[in-house]
Amino acid sequence: MTVSNGGESVPELVIISGMSGAGRSTAAKCLEDLGWFVVDNLPPALIPTMVDLGARSQGAVPRIGVVVDVRSRSFFDELLTSLDELEKRGVRLRVVFLESSDEALVRRFENVRRPHPLQGDGRIVDGIERERDLLRELRGEADLVIDTSNLNVHQLRAKFDAQFSGNDEPELRATVMSFGFKYGLPVDADLVVDCRFLPNPHWVPELRARTGTDADVAEYVFQQPGAQEFLDGYTELLRIVTEGYRREGKRYMTLAVGCTGGKHRSVAMSERLTKRLIADGVETVLVHRDMGRE
Repeated sequence: MTVSNGGESVPELVIISGMSGAGRSTAAKCLEDLGWFVVDNLPPALIPTMVDLGARSQGAVPRIGVVVDVRSRSFFDELLTSLDELEKRGVRLRVVFLESSDEALVRRFENVRRPHPLQGDGRIVDGIERERDLLRELRGEADLVIDTSNLNVHQLRAKFDAQFSGNDEPELRATVMSFGFKYGLPVDADLVVDCRFLPNPHWVPELRARTGTDADVAEYVFQQPGAQEFLDGYTELLRIVTEGYRREGKRYMTLAVGCTGGKHRSVAMSERLTKRLIADGVETVLVHRDMGRE
């Protein structure tokens, strides 16, 4: 919680936005369950007023979540104006953007037999395309992007618990995610590392069925020319990046580490990079997105 010049306790503020069908309502319920005061579809011009009311509550409303549904350029411009005003006032502000693949969004709208709010006389995919265009700039400004394409309600709740349940939030939290390029790039990645320059343990018969979490696979990976040098060099690069994120007030970073199938090289490299980040004081969560998918 920040403190204003007048001595009032200014609430923390989280803005939840993103694609229709990506889980905004579920995210709002998650924040409510964590003790946040959540307002759905508040007009952007009223967000600073809501923060002022929270500041006058004498600590009764320490954390506010606002769900915004941005579907028009004027609405979006008003939102940016309000966020800029709050940042100048020193309000602790974070923007969470919920993303999802076109395929997942189409499936969700078809399952509930509802049209996309922007499809008009066209198809669901037409509405999704229009919405992506309207939200592109806001997505770029987001502090945290969460891809819900393959998440169920419980998994999305776990992500919000990890990000917003603590009172003493670290200044920077990282997620390191191994993945397979053949399954697609993680859409919520801030940085992407490609480990396909290393020989693939898949072609070593005794290692094929194992994963990068196994000591013999990791040993094989890091015995290859360039592997250790890459780990050391990228660790130094991450130190520069994380310090820059801290200076800019960015609290979340997702590092995606890829190889062909997300089973061997990317897993071994992401395990080592996670240990390096933790050693440098960055609270880090490790996720192996595609391990076991074959």
